[in-house]
Amino acid sequence: MKYSAWMPAALAALLLLLGSVFVVSEGQTAIVLNLGKVVRTDLKPGLHFKLPLVESARIFDRRLQILAAEPERYLTSEKKDVSVDFFAIGRISNVRDFYRATNGDEKVAAERLAPIIKDALRNEINAHTLQQVVSGDRSKVLATQLAAINKGAATLGVQISDIRIKRIDLPTGGEVIEQVYRRMRAQRQQVASQLRAEGQETKQKIESEADRQSQVLLAEAERDAQKLRGEGDAEAARIYAQAAQRDPGFYAFQRSLEAYRQAFAGGDSVIVLERNDPFLQYLRSDR
Repeated sequence: MKYSAWMPAALAALLLLLGSVFVVSEGQTAIVLNLGKVVRTDLKPGLHFKLPLVESARIFDRRLQILAAEPERYLTSEKKDVSVDFFAIGRISNVRDFYRATNGDEKVAAERLAPIIKDALRNEINAHTLQQVVSGDRSKVLATQLAAINKGAATLGVQISDIRIKRIDLPTGGEVIEQVYRRMRAQRQQVASQLRAEGQETKQKIESEADRQSQVLLAEAERDAQKLRGEGDAEAARIYAQAAQRDPGFYAFQRSLEAYRQAFAGGDSVIVLERNDPFLQYLRSDR
């Protein structure tokens, strides 16, 4: 009987304890509501307590979130139509204001933030030309409007830290996109012409350097060849001189044979000489 009496009491106490404790994880914050009225806000990560049955806790993510939006059509300063696809990066800065403005619903916050961002984007694009919007630095397109956007977002308890443009589309089949393509082609052709000119200049430098080195090598080779030929001729003259000194008769005979070979090399040469010409002395006698 005693066991049956304290069991319901222990179970009720356990339920009350579980209903009075909640945990806020890292990167989150929480508010405590007392019968629907906000009594505590901006609770830090950790273990927290609340009155069971009377108080309730709402936990929110305070980390950076991405707010995506549908592409919107805008007009540039030239009254040309463009479609801009963007997204925003933000977080909850004041959880009390966020809860009061949106009842803690992130979808409601996104729906209310989208017109604020789109109006700022429209103001910025309306002040720029098509070329500035398409070819400019997209990160700077909304830099001047970020303060105004956060002024409106502060009423929702949200802070926008950055807005990025994902894509800018032009209307297909129109004159605008054709003008952009012509401009892009002209820019690419200009870059290609510059690269070709630089390549031609480099080619001429390489060819000039190769021709110079070739002339230097040929001149050095010719110089060395002449030097070697001169040394060879000098050596040959020295050998001939030594041979003539050892046996002048044989040397004269050798030189005469060489003269005969050169004179009759063609096989049909005709030489007209006097009978006693010294050139024929070795043809007349074996002495």
